[in-house]
Amino acid sequence: MAELLSDDQVAQALTKLESWQQNGAALTRSAELASFPQAIAVVNRIAEIAENNNHHPDMQISWRTVVFRCSTHSAGGITALDVSLAEEIDGVLEVFAQTSE
Repeated sequence: MAELLSDDQVAQALTKLESWQQNGAALTRSAELASFPQAIAVVNRIAEIAENNNHHPDMQISWRTVVFRCSTHSAGGITALDVSLAEEIDGVLEVFAQTSE
């Protein structure tokens, strides 16, 4: 089982995850995409990554806004798996932002 990160470790991780914040026992981020189809495409890409990593974020879609919530449920909070997944989500969002310019 993955080990929970300390508050200091989470704070350190958040210095590199500028769009993320700690919300209780999870890392959260909201992202507004160019369109509803693009939001769905982002969610589908994150779903592929999550399946490959066997670590799944909570995702909420509201028109073209997607809210991501990363928490390791089996550990009861934030682990290195969540930090890594947040970094991957940022990478996907960056690619989609470039394609909509």
